[in-house]
Amino acid sequence: METLTVKTRRFYPVPRALLFLLIWWFITNGDPASWWIGIPAVVLALIVSSTMISPVFFVWSEIPRFVAFFLWHSLLGGVDVARRDFSPSLPIAPGLLEYPLRLPPGLPQVFMANAVGLLPGTLSAELQNNVLSVHVLDRRSDVLTELDAVECSVARMFGIPLDNSQAME
Repeated sequence: METLTVKTRRFYPVPRALLFLLIWWFITNGDPASWWIGIPAVVLALIVSSTMISPVFFVWSEIPRFVAFFLWHSLLGGVDVARRDFSPSLPIAPGLLEYPLRLPPGLPQVFMANAVGLLPGTLSAELQNNVLSVHVLDRRSDVLTELDAVECSVARMFGIPLDNSQAME
């Protein structure tokens, strides 16, 4: 993986406001009548997010790459679960795995924990002390490699270089 430099993290209200506006537009299907409540909601979300969530830096060019990664793995996850459901032998071996995170605490780790559900047969169970506990449908599958791929993708999107010496200990 290429080396990414971590940039100074400052609060930039315009990109965050644009993100909230886009989310509002998306959930209301662009209905113009919704903006009378949408604008105050976006302003409130901007105020609350700026006080509760520390400023983050996104590598904007990595967001489409993460979205493609997310969509592809969501599709694979759906196909995998459907395949297991329709299989007469129901090939599952559920278990709980612990994955030591290399991402810094805060939004990157929370984002990672939420993104893990896109992998086939996985669900984040707990995030504590830089360790993500993941419930898996089949502990015999190569889940650790998939978790590493998600973590690397999240790190690129947040502009965070990862220490690969800790990878999959």
